[in-house]
Amino acid sequence: MNVIEALQARHSTRAYKPKAVDRTTIIKILEAANHSPSWANTQPWEFFVATGEPLNRLRQRFLENFKKGVTPSTDIPVPKYWPEAHKKRIQKMGDERLAALGIDPNDKEARNKMTENNFRFFDAPVVIYACMDRNLSSWSLYDMGLVSQSLMLAAQHYGLNTIPAVLLVAYPDLIRQELNIPEELAIVIGIALGYGDPDSIYNKYITSRRPVEEFVRIIGE
Repeated sequence: MNVIEALQARHSTRAYKPKAVDRTTIIKILEAANHSPSWANTQPWEFFVATGEPLNRLRQRFLENFKKGVTPSTDIPVPKYWPEAHKKRIQKMGDERLAALGIDPNDKEARNKMTENNFRFFDAPVVIYACMDRNLSSWSLYDMGLVSQSLMLAAQHYGLNTIPAVLLVAYPDLIRQELNIPEELAIVIGIALGYGDPDSIYNKYITSRRPVEEFVRIIGE
């Protein structure tokens, strides 16, 4: 699989088979991702890989918090508002996902069950938590995005699926306790990893992309 094929094949996978990912493959994926560029070669990333019983315990604790109505509190602040164009794309995705799942937008119970899938970590056998020093700036967050994309493309190369999701880091204190993540590290994002279940209804919908003419301006000859 070349890079273009991996880019076009990768999509957010929201349901996984109960099949373990061997440690050797995980290491190969992270070794490949480690070639990502960063400001002045700072390589700000630190990874904590959760699998097996530690991941199952964390999954259960996340579900308990969700069912209790505990408000998520991420280490990296979420946007306070979205520009109008972004809001429209979010709304479009939300409407299309509900339609694909056969969920009435007014059915709060069904929508709640859909959201719960996030707090089950999509039943993925592995979740990789990408962290960086709290003293770093938004420029290093750019580097974290680069290494995350590299990780997901490498996973695609090895026949694995992924999804980066903010709700995977909804309760950072629980992650920190279970994985012994130092307080000086901010937990930036969680990336679920595993073998996607193509038969799951959660994987029937794939988001669309804008045409390149809509977001590219080429100035000059």
